[in-house]
Amino acid sequence: MRTDTGQIVHLADYRPTDFVLERVDLTFELDPQATRLESRLIFHRREGVDASAPLVLDGDELVLTELRLDQNEMPASQYDLSPDQLVIRDLPGSEPFEVTVITTINPEANTQLMGLYRTNGVYCTQCEAEGFRRITYFPDRPDVLAPYTVTIIADKAANPVLLSNGNFLGGGNYDEGRHFAAWFDPFPKPSYLFALVAGDLGVVEDTFITMSEREVALKIYVEHGKEDRAAYAMDALKRSMKWDEEVFGREYDLNIFMIVAVSDFNMGAMENKGLNVFNDKYVLADPETATDQDYANIEAIIAHEYFHNWTGNRITCRDWFQLCLKEGLTVYRDHEFSADQRSRAVKRIAEVRHLKAEQFQEDGGPLAHPVRPTAYREINNFYTTTVYEKGSEVTRMIATILGKDGFKKGMDLYFERHDGEAATVEDFVKSFEDANSVDLKQFSLWYHQAGTPLVTASGIYDAVAKTFTLSLEQMIPATPGQSTKQPMHIPLSYALIQDNGALLDAPKVSGGQVTGDVLHLTEKAQVFVFENVPTRPVLSLNRSFSAPINLDFKQSTEDLVRIARHDTDLFARWQALTDLALPNLLQAAKDAREGKAISCDPVFISTLLEAAADEALEPAFRAQALALPSEADIARELGSNIDPDAIHKGRQAILKAIAESGQSVFERLFNTMKPEGAFSPDAASAGKRALRNSALGYLAYVTGGTERAAKAFADADNMTDMVQALTVLAHRFPEDAATAEALATFVKRFENNPLVLDKWFALQATIPGGDTLNRVNALMEHPLYVATNPNRVRSLVGSLAFANPTAFNRADGEGYRLLGAQVTQIDPRNPQLAARLLTAMRSWRALDASRADHARAALLEIDRAPKLSTDVRDLIERMLKDS
Repeated sequence: MRTDTGQIVHLADYRPTDFVLERVDLTFELDPQATRLESRLIFHRREGVDASAPLVLDGDELVLTELRLDQNEMPASQYDLSPDQLVIRDLPGSEPFEVTVITTINPEANTQLMGLYRTNGVYCTQCEAEGFRRITYFPDRPDVLAPYTVTIIADKAANPVLLSNGNFLGGGNYDEGRHFAAWFDPFPKPSYLFALVAGDLGVVEDTFITMSEREVALKIYVEHGKEDRAAYAMDALKRSMKWDEEVFGREYDLNIFMIVAVSDFNMGAMENKGLNVFNDKYVLADPETATDQDYANIEAIIAHEYFHNWTGNRITCRDWFQLCLKEGLTVYRDHEFSADQRSRAVKRIAEVRHLKAEQFQEDGGPLAHPVRPTAYREINNFYTTTVYEKGSEVTRMIATILGKDGFKKGMDLYFERHDGEAATVEDFVKSFEDANSVDLKQFSLWYHQAGTPLVTASGIYDAVAKTFTLSLEQMIPATPGQSTKQPMHIPLSYALIQDNGALLDAPKVSGGQVTGDVLHLTEKAQVFVFENVPTRPVLSLNRSFSAPINLDFKQSTEDLVRIARHDTDLFARWQALTDLALPNLLQAAKDAREGKAISCDPVFISTLLEAAADEALEPAFRAQALALPSEADIARELGSNIDPDAIHKGRQAILKAIAESGQSVFERLFNTMKPEGAFSPDAASAGKRALRNSALGYLAYVTGGTERAAKAFADADNMTDMVQALTVLAHRFPEDAATAEALATFVKRFENNPLVLDKWFALQATIPGGDTLNRVNALMEHPLYVATNPNRVRSLVGSLAFANPTAFNRADGEGYRLLGAQVTQIDPRNPQLAARLLTAMRSWRALDASRADHARAALLEIDRAPKLSTDVRDLIERMLKDS
């Protein structure tokens, strides 16, 4: 189960290790360039394993200093050594034995940010997925679990804070100028959950009383001077702990829970047992520097990493093929938490927007893979939206199929059965089957089949028989390695809306399994008949997005308007407004491409404005309704031969038509939706700001737009309003003097705040139009651009590639060449960052012929690089396969 460079790892080849790891004792002597680690590992041979089987330990660019067996120096003839592997022979038969491995590593030179590295004077680790092998030779796989004792020795002045997993055992002075700290984690864990942090950091402290009346110390470590910006993160942590007790019955188990925020980090955060390490953008917030979205992200990601304590740590993955078992499940849990903390409908809309924009695109291209893949070349490339977001949707469907009580019974059994184990998807599903006496074999295809199902629906009303007949058919498209698919179990939530807008209550349905308001599509084609339907109903299907599918259901404008006005499911109302918008946007793109005049259906505009003005609807929902499908959404609907410039031009024309028709509505919203009093990040206040700023965005399309946006920028008393006004100025009036002045004012004010500067770089990288490419090139030379910081690179290069269709897809191919050059430059020092950026080109085949040729040429240029990491090589080969 090792991952060598270029080696394909197959699920079918899984087998347990030959040796069982009983305990781990680590002693670190920290030094910026020569950290010494003594690793003492106690093993015993697994029962039934041949006595001649060697112990195989993983490494990655390691230098071995010393090797001992039961404290005796091991002769060179007993082992084979390379920087990537250590193989030890002639080991005891049945008795436990101790292997001591001493390595020397250079944290300061570790630009990959995997393993142990040093950033801004702070030592930090990142070990998921296979980073621990960059620290010491070890059986670095998730099914090897053991308790850890860790001793850290370091310079006392430079590193007053010494942290690792578990409970603090004690510490003190060690020798002249140095001190030590010892930690013990009693809960067996895999090496990917190991963590160490050392440095000079400030701390915010609090406590939490668990449901069994234990006091847990809570500590959030940040750079000195930033402690006050960690208050919201602490509040979110305490709410997460309480929610997990109340909803899932999960109590925290250690005496202390710690979070450390660092500025150089490849991921958003990492759930190491008891010591979470975070990208500081998901910890630090105050009204002057953080937007409402930043607050929401902090809340969600703090919760996500905390929830991993049970779904990922106490129960971990048997192997990396089971990654969705911790990530997809935990994403579902953090989604539910956010829904309970904020607006469930608005949260669901945001989830589906993200799913369609990212995961549906992934499912439809060369990087498509099942939620539980069966092979990989580089595991880092499978930290995808399919594993996370679609994995969450699969968990959500289980909850929909079994109901609230049935889902809870299954989760309780899963926790009971597998606590302290490394589990599989099959273990997870079996817990729900056994707890509810159901067969989920067909449903499990969601884990094994890639691709987004297409469900085609049509309905006929028989006025004489008073029946409504619904015909459904499912098709799962071919994906790489899977040309044929079996029918899935697809749960479809529905409602029948009558002429008066009321929902038909509990109609009798025949033709298949129906539970409550859910139809279960289990065959390729199926017909459901609703009886005693007094008048022709309007069917609202896949409400709350009960299944992650594409739905082909031809409904009239009148039917969609009825859903948009009357459905009790707010998600369905939003979806109806989206379905009204899309034909206008698609036609506008076609007309723009052909040089024709662009128009917009007045019924759609009036329905949208009616929703925007409806004070019975929460402001956050109205803001979501006003956010039309994005240019990426339109491209996905078009499917092929995509012209991003035509899409942009058409969408701009539709926005302008809405703005002109609804100017009075937008002016009223802009003037009345400012929250009263001091800034608060609560959901209601954030919703008002979102609606007010949506109105500002539309008002930019009418007379006086520049002046209004400039005044909004000048008057802003919080980062949400300031960034939105600056974005309106930069995106609508990029060459205006007011825009240049505002950009200069912003950067001067926040030049010492890296997280706010990231916003400045990002909003400029997303200015529509081909000229933005020149701006991005210039910004790469800006003294505040730090090419070694992942956040800064993502803010500029990532924003261009992922969020600016017109500039990135410039007709001359320069956008692709820019990204290709960045990927090849970044890859030697940080392969994970390079690979993540490269995924922006995953849908290159859907472009028009000229752009596709340019994109392919850029990919081939990367392919010709003299040396590529496994991360990038894996993606390039999949993207170019059969091209």
